[in-house]
Amino acid sequence: MFPNSFPHFCSMAVVYISIGSNLGDRIQMLQKGIDDAAAAIGAIERISAVVETPALGFAGNSFLNACFSVQTTLAPKAVMDALISIEKKHGRVRSSNGYADRTLDLDLLFYDDEVINSNDLIVPHPAFHKRNFVLGPLVEIAPNKVSPTHQKTVQELLHACSDNTKLNPIQEKLLHPIYALLKQHAFICIEGIIGCGKTSFTRALATALNYKTLEERFAENPFLPKFYRQPKRFAFPLELSFLADRFKQINEDAEQLDMFQAGVVADYHISKSLVFANNTLQEDEFPLFQQLYDLMYRSANQPSLCIFLRQTPSRAQANIKKRGRSYEQNISLEYLSDLAQGYQNHLPFLAHHMKLVVVDVSDLDFVLYPEDMKKLLTRINQQLAEVS
Repeated sequence: MFPNSFPHFCSMAVVYISIGSNLGDRIQMLQKGIDDAAAAIGAIERISAVVETPALGFAGNSFLNACFSVQTTLAPKAVMDALISIEKKHGRVRSSNGYADRTLDLDLLFYDDEVINSNDLIVPHPAFHKRNFVLGPLVEIAPNKVSPTHQKTVQELLHACSDNTKLNPIQEKLLHPIYALLKQHAFICIEGIIGCGKTSFTRALATALNYKTLEERFAENPFLPKFYRQPKRFAFPLELSFLADRFKQINEDAEQLDMFQAGVVADYHISKSLVFANNTLQEDEFPLFQQLYDLMYRSANQPSLCIFLRQTPSRAQANIKKRGRSYEQNISLEYLSDLAQGYQNHLPFLAHHMKLVVVDVSDLDFVLYPEDMKKLLTRINQQLAEVS
């Protein structure tokens, strides 16, 4: 997942890196630095919040600073070479006195617990404990990391630091590189049969991207419990009410973003109305519903990416029982199987209107296990890279 062209070390190590910029689009420059570090050095583990500080030692633009950790198999010198290469790629020109404007600044703070003192590399960084703009972000991701040269934790070093430079946290966040391709889409929808994990994944993805969520309002629909008791009688008003509510959310709520939220993740696509209606309505009801749907669809805002979570009907049924919504407990395996087939038939429509990623989640429990969430995101990225 993280290819590189640098020589490998014999075992896995965790390195901590400080990153800063005071030229150009500073937040984007930090993001590029982290993305490149993932490609050249290894898997990014943790990323701190970003703080703004005045230039230190010279008159210049204020800096944005952060820290991040990386798992790597590279030797220390190879890590340092990679950081210098990334800086040069983004226009960094090093000054002999160390104090100057810079597009990108990457400092190696720790390489596991190693102490290195050579002509071309000193680890831990010789001045990190004197810099508030390094210790502040670093304590967020590694408060109990012990400096092998000071025999104190990062938290203790921060408390002892005499640097009183004020750190101003900024609202914008740096993304883990695994979200970079997803961030290219301002409106994403998640689809799949009932019980596949749509809403859980929607919330997790929106939180990571700092996007707004649009979630179907099941609890507010008065027809849903009635439908599960008497499907034939209440199917039409149920599907019509869901269609109206989906249309309202997509066309009104999706546009009401605050200044810090750049996009939307919805746990449905409006065309699911056709999938469900085709599965639940009587033969003479569906044409009328189709006409109403067509009128709304033409003016509905559309996502640029749909992520379809493919789940087996039996696993979906188990998930439904686990989450315990009373009105869902009688959903049959046959109904879920029909729904799965309906979605399978509907996938070409989705693929024609937006980028479509279909991911098998039948072997994952991304709600309970963070490692499974990483696997899901990796599978999504692999497909996005192919269709980009």
